[in-house]
Amino acid sequence: MTSASILPEFLAALPLPTLAIDKSERIVAINPLAQALVGTGADGRHFITVLRQPNLVEAVEQCLADQTQHTATYVSGDAGRSVTYDVTICAMAQTGVVIVSFQDVTQLTQAGQMRRDFVANVSHELRTPLTSLMGFIDTLGGPARDDAVARDRFLGIMTGEAERMNRLVGDLLSLSRVEADERVRPTTRIDLLGVLQTAIQNLAPLAADSDVVIHSDFGSEVGDVAHHVLGDADQLLQVFTNLMENAIKYGGAGKAVDVRVAVHAKDKALRGPALRITVADHGPGIDPLHIPRLTERFYRADSHRSRALGGTGLGLAIVKHILNRHRGRLKITSTLGQGAQFTVVLPLDMQIS
Repeated sequence: MTSASILPEFLAALPLPTLAIDKSERIVAINPLAQALVGTGADGRHFITVLRQPNLVEAVEQCLADQTQHTATYVSGDAGRSVTYDVTICAMAQTGVVIVSFQDVTQLTQAGQMRRDFVANVSHELRTPLTSLMGFIDTLGGPARDDAVARDRFLGIMTGEAERMNRLVGDLLSLSRVEADERVRPTTRIDLLGVLQTAIQNLAPLAADSDVVIHSDFGSEVGDVAHHVLGDADQLLQVFTNLMENAIKYGGAGKAVDVRVAVHAKDKALRGPALRITVADHGPGIDPLHIPRLTERFYRADSHRSRALGGTGLGLAIVKHILNRHRGRLKITSTLGQGAQFTVVLPLDMQIS
């Protein structure tokens, strides 16, 4: 049996998209994975008409010429998203055939881009208050040195900027802790109503200062139904504190914030018994365009207003990761002019007390 005759079987056994090109520059074998990537009907065609991308074509030509290994990158569009492959081109000794294999590195590429974006966003968020602080320090050390009125006003602004940076660092540390524990499912059985009541009590002063009333409705069916979940009480308190605080701040003065709890024997989202906790405000609402991205780090529907209200852009990202750890869901709905609703869905622990 010749090497040419076993080549298709050899490529078919490989777990990566792979094809072979002979010294006439035609594709002489291709496995099903590679056919799915570059298209059917590639066998027997000149490789340039199939691979097309200049950097990959050049790498193949060099390998055919010098019979040494080369690498390249190949980018493919798949279902509306970009998929990146690392391509290895190596020669089969004394055959004149080169093997081209593709390895999907999209996740690694995306992870690298996420890290770069994260560093850029953190730098941007810190640069503004730092620049402000440095400017006021220069002013207080110079022109406003003996101006008591200006000094008091500037010190007040500097305190606000320092508190903003402190909140940002606190949220970054919180996000880091949550992500570290995300794959560790909680095992403590807690009564969620107690967590909600604590969050409402803690936010009562903020609500009063903002002229907002918090209405709670824990359901008429409560009776003997226990609202227990397997969870981390501190993390879930952080979730509901964040959602209620946002509702108070963005709902507007003179409005109400509604906190509703409902028990679902078979919830559609979790396909089992679940608790749905909805925090709703009656403010201006959120444009539907923004809703899919609200849980992204540093994403803000209204950047100016969010910063003015002390937001760091990390709160809903923290909420998302905490709920992932609890095998829960976050549903966001809104109608412009009628407010927004944030619904947390958590699996109900049916263990008998």
